[in-house]
Amino acid sequence: MFQIFCDGEDVLKKFREKYVTHTKGFFILAPSGSGKTYFVKNQAKQDWIDGDEIWMATNAHPQTNWWTEGIDVINEVEQKSDIITKQAKEAGLWIMGASCYWLMPDAIVLPDWSINKKYIKYREANNYDGGAKSDALDQVKNHRKYMQKIARKNKIPIFKSIGEAVDYLKNI
Repeated sequence: MFQIFCDGEDVLKKFREKYVTHTKGFFILAPSGSGKTYFVKNQAKQDWIDGDEIWMATNAHPQTNWWTEGIDVINEVEQKSDIITKQAKEAGLWIMGASCYWLMPDAIVLPDWSINKKYIKYREANNYDGGAKSDALDQVKNHRKYMQKIARKNKIPIFKSIGEAVDYLKNI
């Protein structure tokens, strides 16, 4: 399907109605299986948006397992996601997700590898709702290495949990 950019005010309006709009937007980057969706679904106040939700609503993410379709598809999807994330941040929204190509996050979450694997396996066995599965652990490892690299290069803080990153950003 061919998709073009268009006015997204209607989509943005829906997110502003569902989530808190802040004076400053933030983006947390974290790998698949790090607890992003769990955190968003269980937050008391609707501050944080699961990036997948906004990226799918804007068609930046296709409704497929695009992350298994090769590097060209991954790069294209992540570039589209960056545009949406940038615009959402400018609108005062807080997003956490695993897609990032050129937009630098405000924080990165890298749980211990044993915890990351445990979360992936648990999600896979209990109500799988998307993301990497156990057969893609090498891909998740490579994604984590990419995140470490951009964190070092751009002096982005790294946290062990979503909660730690959230607390940090709320206080800056």
